[in-house]
Amino acid sequence: MRIIITEKIAEESVEFLRKRGFEVDEKLGFSQSEIEDMMGPYDAIIVRSVTQVNESLLSKAPELKVVGRAGNGIDNIDVNACTKRGIIAVNTPEANIMAAGELAVGLAFAVFRNIAEADQRARKDDFRRATMIGNELDGKTAGIIGLGRIGSIVARKLAGVGMDIVAYDPYVTEEKFKKLGVKRCEKLDDLLVAADLISFHTPKNKETYNMLDSAGLAKCKKGVRIVNAARGGLVNEQALYDSLVSGHVAGAGIDVFDKEPGYDKKPGEQNYQHPLLTLPNCVVTPHLGASTHEANSNVGTAVTELVARALEGELVAAINMPSVSGRMSEMAPYIELAEKLGSIYYQAEKARVNKIELVFRGDLAANDTGLVTLAALKGFLSPISHERISYVNVKQNVKDMGVEVVESKSSHLEKYTNLLTIKFYSDEKELAVSGTVFAKDMIRLVDFFGYHMDFEPAPNVIAMQNVDIPGIIGKVGTVLGTKDINITAMNWSSKKEKQKAVSFVSVEKDVDQDTVNALLAVDGVLRVSVLHF
Repeated sequence: MRIIITEKIAEESVEFLRKRGFEVDEKLGFSQSEIEDMMGPYDAIIVRSVTQVNESLLSKAPELKVVGRAGNGIDNIDVNACTKRGIIAVNTPEANIMAAGELAVGLAFAVFRNIAEADQRARKDDFRRATMIGNELDGKTAGIIGLGRIGSIVARKLAGVGMDIVAYDPYVTEEKFKKLGVKRCEKLDDLLVAADLISFHTPKNKETYNMLDSAGLAKCKKGVRIVNAARGGLVNEQALYDSLVSGHVAGAGIDVFDKEPGYDKKPGEQNYQHPLLTLPNCVVTPHLGASTHEANSNVGTAVTELVARALEGELVAAINMPSVSGRMSEMAPYIELAEKLGSIYYQAEKARVNKIELVFRGDLAANDTGLVTLAALKGFLSPISHERISYVNVKQNVKDMGVEVVESKSSHLEKYTNLLTIKFYSDEKELAVSGTVFAKDMIRLVDFFGYHMDFEPAPNVIAMQNVDIPGIIGKVGTVLGTKDINITAMNWSSKKEKQKAVSFVSVEKDVDQDTVNALLAVDGVLRVSVLHF
């Protein structure tokens, strides 16, 4: 079998594959289109952060069976496209987190003490130290955006040099903040006005893209420093440039850009320009977050081991496939059910969860339910953080958020042969959803936040709560009809004691905000959520 490696990994990792009997080609420094044209004969590809494993590349890779990402993020991997083609996608989420955290801290020191500019001046025979005066980190406030594994490392290390740490992460519990000794900022604006240093440690998605723009920068302290060693595009780069020029932002340390250069091209071959590269108060590193000998060895060893095992037919822990040791066909419907049930909470609710309880009843309780739990947790995280989620690291991610996970089993069950209930606990309330599997593979949602139903999850669902009065169904149907949205299924459930009802309406296409607003305008409709299963 043939493997192509398009970005540099440790040589010992390459040799591991060759000794295992694979034919390995290192194709470094080639453009995206050139790599795509090479893909025809390869059974596996190993990449880092630059090569885009997208629909275009996959369409030219008929033999591809495994995609290996040497590193944490999967921004450059179209996981859905891989899944549709039966291609296993694996990554190494834990291998380089220390390297990434330490670089962010290093950039913080560089921008506070003008280290890079002082070095360049000294090399040009300019030793006027009075023109290179910086500031101390001790006693200043560091604002961490994203308190996951890497953000937590940065928080601990900066606290160790005497900084006060505040953080913004709406999905991490208060217990996690207390454990780290970090003050919670309930809103991003609270962090912006308090911080002398802002460091980003979030995935890149529609919620975080350009999350710090010109309006946000204007709220920051004059003289604030910005560090982004996470993902390009989290900071609006034009707004950052303008703020650095004006002096409102004193300095920035940037390891990643929204649109990045070719990192394997030699000087003279590169045709990359960016306004931030022209500013002396902006320290730029070429995406070095994972570039340590230790991290290179860790990610290389981890990804080549996974790729080799997958190509040899072994079931491995993967981004798009659970790790299994047997009985996959038997457990597959329960895994699918659990992921769908878990995904409901953050699509319908906003309150932070601090505990998740999974209750397995009936025949399901007699099985090994570890995979089912992972699937439920993966579903739980999927609406809020696409990059951090895989069966490889989902349990650690939930733990890092400070969410307690509890499992219990009971063989006693009257109405169904099997039942999975997931309870979500927040400071405000307890909510639960339940589902079952009929006839080996027919999935049904049978309880939604206390309302009994019998509903088959579909790709696009409108969940509504309304006052239990006549005429609501007709009005909802009229609204959807005027929006040219076809209803494919509907299930209604009411609670007479509360005079309220909920409905699940399956529709043929996704629902936009205008349609949601039109449904909310219907007299008697109280809440509307759009769910994707």
